[in-house]
Amino acid sequence: MATIHFNILSILLLIVAFPYTEADYNIVPKTTEKKIEVVVESIVYCQSCEHLGTWSLNGAKPIPSAKASVTCNSHKGHVSYYKVFETDKNGYLYAPLEGFKMENYLLDHPLHSCYVKPIWSPLESCNLLSNLNYGLNGALLRFENKRLRGSKYEAVIYAAGPLAFRPSDCAQVHY
Repeated sequence: MATIHFNILSILLLIVAFPYTEADYNIVPKTTEKKIEVVVESIVYCQSCEHLGTWSLNGAKPIPSAKASVTCNSHKGHVSYYKVFETDKNGYLYAPLEGFKMENYLLDHPLHSCYVKPIWSPLESCNLLSNLNYGLNGALLRFENKRLRGSKYEAVIYAAGPLAFRPSDCAQVHY
């Protein structure tokens, strides 16, 4: 019995005296974590005069270089992310939310906490905000099962909108 206690005590002393670390022996290969990004996409349009007051995009034209903001709130009601993005030449908004963090996975999830608002149009003839897809208060995000994958990268893409501005000088408004 004393021999068993001595053996256990000897092993414990060896472990304490010579601790094993992976870095010392390089036995375990280093793995790189796959980076997962959150991306929001939308298209910003100029709504035609014929469809003012509706959510119709018939006759609408995409707005290049329009600006839209992405805002995310924490489950405590504080703004946890805010950034302004610019559309490309086709009015397409691709907004990678670099630095976006979720304090609570369920409550701070982008579907629950983020929204997109159109904020500026470069077109003087079409620069009034429209409430298409609730753009005035912020269009909520939708998950459409869209992802971009690479060996060390994955982007989960959420959609918002489409969003629109409207002309200020429509002579005839049809409802």
